[in-house]
Amino acid sequence: MRIADMIMAVVLAALSLAIMWKSGEAPWGAERFSNVGISETGAPAGGFWPFWLAAAMFICCIWVLINAVMKTSPVAKMTEPYMDRHGMIVLLTVGFPVFLLVLLTEFISMYFAMAIFMFYYMLVLGRHGLLLSLAMTLVVPFWMFLFFDITMTKTLPKGLRSVEDSIFVPLGNWFRQADGFVVPLAFLLGGVILVGASWLSARRSKTSE
Repeated sequence: MRIADMIMAVVLAALSLAIMWKSGEAPWGAERFSNVGISETGAPAGGFWPFWLAAAMFICCIWVLINAVMKTSPVAKMTEPYMDRHGMIVLLTVGFPVFLLVLLTEFISMYFAMAIFMFYYMLVLGRHGLLLSLAMTLVVPFWMFLFFDITMTKTLPKGLRSVEDSIFVPLGNWFRQADGFVVPLAFLLGGVILVGASWLSARRSKTSE
């Protein structure tokens, strides 16, 4: 347990430093780390939150490493295996799909990757019915697109350029050019679909009993 604790502390500390370095990339050729403080408007600059959250994680990792080396924490004194059979199952059934979610985001967008992950989580891990799993898979990523890209104008990763140009650019342009009531109506329609799928799933469960 102690060796594994030290290895994980070092790995997460290195990841924290990488995030801090990446967060310090200031836009428009400005000096690195000039965007991790408070801007002239009094609001946090673009890299403020990721940089300082990663800095806090780095400090915690160093503290964990010190405790492991000095054997001052309860975990550092344990002799049990770092991960038992149940932990391995959880890692493979949850951790590996999360890794695939991040990997697929680079190619097919956050929205499609989230849809695949949600379908797996609902149907396989959550053991919900096919109807409710499909409804959640379709509605929630669509809501995310409407909220971030259309309402908040904060774009999420859209994968390869071909995917973005062929799907998200036309879809985004259509919603932005549509009447003001179209987006709220789309949110409402998604809610109706989820409620209907939940009701039908519950009814089928009672019927099967």
